[in-house]
Amino acid sequence: MPTDDNTPSTPSTPDIAASTGANENFAEAAPGSGVPAIAFDEKAKKSWFSRLPIVSHLRQSVGLQRGMLITGLVLCGIVLICAIFAPLIAPYGYNQLGTAEGNFGSKLPPGGSHIWGTTVGGYDVFSRVVWGAQTAVAVIIVAVIMSIFAGVILGLVSGYLGGWLDRILVVIADAVYAFPTLLLALVMSIAISGGQSSAWGGIAAAAFSITVVFIPQYFRVVRAETLRLKAEPFVESAIVLGASKTRIISKHIFRNATRTLPLIFTLNSSEAILTLAGLGFLGFGIEPTSASEWGYDLNKALPDVTSGVWWTSVFPGLAIVLTVLGITLVGESMNDLNDPRLRVRRKAKTKSGGTGAKTATKAEATA
Repeated sequence: MPTDDNTPSTPSTPDIAASTGANENFAEAAPGSGVPAIAFDEKAKKSWFSRLPIVSHLRQSVGLQRGMLITGLVLCGIVLICAIFAPLIAPYGYNQLGTAEGNFGSKLPPGGSHIWGTTVGGYDVFSRVVWGAQTAVAVIIVAVIMSIFAGVILGLVSGYLGGWLDRILVVIADAVYAFPTLLLALVMSIAISGGQSSAWGGIAAAAFSITVVFIPQYFRVVRAETLRLKAEPFVESAIVLGASKTRIISKHIFRNATRTLPLIFTLNSSEAILTLAGLGFLGFGIEPTSASEWGYDLNKALPDVTSGVWWTSVFPGLAIVLTVLGITLVGESMNDLNDPRLRVRRKAKTKSGGTGAKTATKAEATA
């Protein structure tokens, strides 16, 4: 039957399937209704995974940035594997001095049953390095998560409410920057455990000191984003509709103000490792009978350098360097990839001919 030109036509089920581009069969939302339900594509199911910070950056990276990111992820992955499976990887315990056959011996060179040799105290170097990954990862998790939790809450409240509370928090955050991280860590270590730290005492001393120093960084970033977001139309609309301040902060501002936190997390994690190593190197770290810590091993290896015993200092120092390098490579790669214009230009350079010209044109249009 002919219809009026002004009457909108209802698309049929095949038209809907063709417009969506899905090849799956459309099931009816209700039997006999004739209304097709939404088809869930496999790509849509995996979209949440592709939006994860590391995964999304890995998909967008090309060339040198991809190489830096993969190298950093490999180094960080090795540290995590050592931390999780230390009892299976390490041939001996972190404080084990011998077996049923006898003591290990002091300053044994690499080889035989001790692939990285032994220390002056008779500990197996390889086992100490592997077990030290657990301490490093524990400090990163405790310190950075605590600082994120406190910094985000203070930043959201200060940025949205403003007033005298915002002024006081900003002044306190600026004042904290005057305290060096390592000096504060020393004070906290002495206050918590008297300088003779147990496993959790040393981790807590380093974690609390790092937390106090890192809170202002997260606070200032989240506060700046909150000040910008609270003037956006969608926040003003929520206020007009009568939404409470708690709902606006938690539902509308929180997700948008915390997008850069994964990047700050990677950059601060490397500083947490160096702070823990500095505590141990100065003699205020974790005792060898409580847990393994790379900085403490370096401190005990200083007299060995002049006598030609190089393995007691090289391997713990190399573990610190590679861990910090891996975290830094991941953080720097994410920092570069967060700039869309820089990312598109790098893609344009990797393509030749007409494809490169088209990509450059898209970059200009996006900018």
